[in-house]
Amino acid sequence: MSYVGNNFGTGSMKCNSLCKYFVGVLNKETKMMEIHDAELFNLQPYFPGEAFDEEMSSEKKEQSYREKVDFLIESFGTKKQKRALNSRRMHDVVSGTIQNVVAKAAEHAIEKKGVTALLDDVAQSESQDISVHLPVINTDAECREEVYSFDELISPAEYAALETASETFRDITSEDIQNMIEKKRYSCFVVEKLKSMPQGEKQRDHIARCLWYLDNLIRLNFQKQIKSKFGLGENIPHVIIMKLLKNFTVVNYSSGSVKNMVSTSMKVKIAAHVIALVLHIEDFQTDLTVLQRDLKLTETRFLEIARAMRLKITKAKVPVPDAEPEIHKIGSLSLPLPSYEPSTKLNKRKRMS
Repeated sequence: MSYVGNNFGTGSMKCNSLCKYFVGVLNKETKMMEIHDAELFNLQPYFPGEAFDEEMSSEKKEQSYREKVDFLIESFGTKKQKRALNSRRMHDVVSGTIQNVVAKAAEHAIEKKGVTALLDDVAQSESQDISVHLPVINTDAECREEVYSFDELISPAEYAALETASETFRDITSEDIQNMIEKKRYSCFVVEKLKSMPQGEKQRDHIARCLWYLDNLIRLNFQKQIKSKFGLGENIPHVIIMKLLKNFTVVNYSSGSVKNMVSTSMKVKIAAHVIALVLHIEDFQTDLTVLQRDLKLTETRFLEIARAMRLKITKAKVPVPDAEPEIHKIGSLSLPLPSYEPSTKLNKRKRMS
């Protein structure tokens, strides 16, 4: 490989004008050292057929750190490093090609159907796919406990891991509950259930584990991009964090990294699992209005999820402190399970004229 350098201009080294350099050459015959003038050069690889000038040199100076490292790997890297470099470049080319194809397809779809029509299609597909995101339902169940199996919602391994994590809920005091209310970091359902925790040790431990898991599931509902432990406590079990990320988020590749996102469909799935778990906590009858407000979903959407889960929905007056009673929707699970037909109201969208 050939190397070139400049002894003048912007590419020359400044030290040549500050110091005088000499090089000594030993004459083997006379055994005398001959002194010659010398200059220092900043040599760079030169490939035949490529121009080398100050303009090219300045371009190399403007290269990013990654480009400079790649250039060094091409020149001096091992076979393994060169294979990895070629593999990464091929991946970048394929990714760029795919992105261009997707962008062109999206532009074509928008030009053909329009943004409003595409949004309507998305809303319709989401409403039709509600059943896909529901917990596993046993339509042949002989008792209510078997309709949505508790072990399907929280596996035995996950339930065991919750013992230590739920300790704060199990040993909670009235002062702790007051702090929760003031900080407004917990859902209304969880706070109200903590106020009336059972006194029996076994039942109290069971409710504490369920509420702790439920609280984190509701917290996950409000995340868009999942970060490490998404703001949960340090004592969150690894098996729980992996279960939440695997079952209630979608993987998205963006800006060169893989991220977990909570999509609209995943919010439906979270809401369905919240309802199923609350049914086990509350003897298969619960206030859907409270859960709907905790999850901040529209009433129409939330009630459609409840109906898809075969719940019977009724109305009831609920007392409110220092206010008039409110009409809440109560959901109950009973056998035989009622039939379900998807509502067409979810497909109707208000349009501005």
